[in-house]
Amino acid sequence: MNTSRLLEKILDDLKLPGGIDASIVASRDGLLIYSNTVLKEHAQTFAAMSATMLGAAETATLELRKGIPERIIVESVNGKIIATGAGPKALLVVLTEPNASLGLILIEVAKASEKIREVLG
Repeated sequence: MNTSRLLEKILDDLKLPGGIDASIVASRDGLLIYSNTVLKEHAQTFAAMSATMLGAAETATLELRKGIPERIIVESVNGKIIATGAGPKALLVVLTEPNASLGLILIEVAKASEKIREVLG
């Protein structure tokens, strides 16, 4: 199975428990690798902004000597954005529904990010 198909399966499986509207895999510098979103025209911008957010969080926590963050979560009344590293080359970012169960989603995001790490090396 090629890389694109593997990423597609990982992101499809991530949505199975429910609560996730969209997901993307991006490079650490913000280039879109793969997306599972109906907002295709905004996926590249979303990838770039997510990489910038995670990079800023990493810089801030390193400056404060608190280590590298596992994830960032942005909450609004319309849902949450969760961004996490998926190995040295990639990020996984998901958009949730407003009332999604954060605990279950965080578990599934951790599993998916590990799978992405394995696929992308």
